[in-house]
Amino acid sequence: MKPIFLMGPTASGKTAAAIDLASRFPAEIISVDSALVFRHMDIGTAKPEKEILSTVPHHLIDIIDPDEAYSAGRFRDDATRLISGIMARGKIPLLVGGTMLYFKALSEGLNELPKADMAVRAQIDEMAKERGWPAMHEMLRGVDPETAARLEPGDSQRIQRALEIWMITKTPMSRLISQKRSEPDFEFVRIALIPSERSALHRRIESRFLAMLETGLVEETESLRKKFTLDPSMPSMRTVGYRQAWQYLEGEFGKSELIEKGIAATRQLAKRQLTWLRSMNNLENFDCLEKDAGGRICDFLQRTLFE
Repeated sequence: MKPIFLMGPTASGKTAAAIDLASRFPAEIISVDSALVFRHMDIGTAKPEKEILSTVPHHLIDIIDPDEAYSAGRFRDDATRLISGIMARGKIPLLVGGTMLYFKALSEGLNELPKADMAVRAQIDEMAKERGWPAMHEMLRGVDPETAARLEPGDSQRIQRALEIWMITKTPMSRLISQKRSEPDFEFVRIALIPSERSALHRRIESRFLAMLETGLVEETESLRKKFTLDPSMPSMRTVGYRQAWQYLEGEFGKSELIEKGIAATRQLAKRQLTWLRSMNNLENFDCLEKDAGGRICDFLQRTLFE
């Protein structure tokens, strides 16, 4: 029995597909989502409803508060432990989500990168406030052109991390991640939900973001700001949707621009996720827009796992 990866861009229907699979196979779901780990962040993360979470065992959802951090290394440790436990119970670990770095950490191992240094991050943030993230992207290009080439000028979180690694180690992140990695612990079945029509995915993204606003994304963000000591540099508040809601609450732009920026940022996230997926090997792709995609995935797994 092999663990299953169920991957895809945001709004590709991963949660519905996972619940469908778990109803047909003896599976437990492990979330592979860097936003679902946060408690109290429900609307902007499209967290599954409590009824769904109670239907099938779920793991790595609601495990830390928004003022805490969670790393790929910690995910790998947690997921490895959970996979072993699920398989010992005679069930199938079904790893579902869109945080491609986490999937990569599990399937390819991890490099030894330095831990986060909040003082260095604060220094980078101050520089970014003065110069803007496109200028920080140019700075990164000067010290690590390979990493800069795969990042958008506005991808503040990843630009910050790459500059942080350079400032701590004086070594480009691209060089560090090319070095030998720790070996993966399992062999995985890899499934990807890929839209055959990008514009249809964009329509889903727009509808979902508008629904999030309608159901209280801004109010949820405001509540988080009151309950926890947060700032916009924290991973929780850099999550797409919450980042734009924070800026709206700070008066940086109005409602129409909040909608525009939120949808654009979510589309960029989906684009990055699809780029990651195209770089992965041994993927079995299914069209997430196809009506019987779930049935086709089940047929594939039946052949792969039990024949």
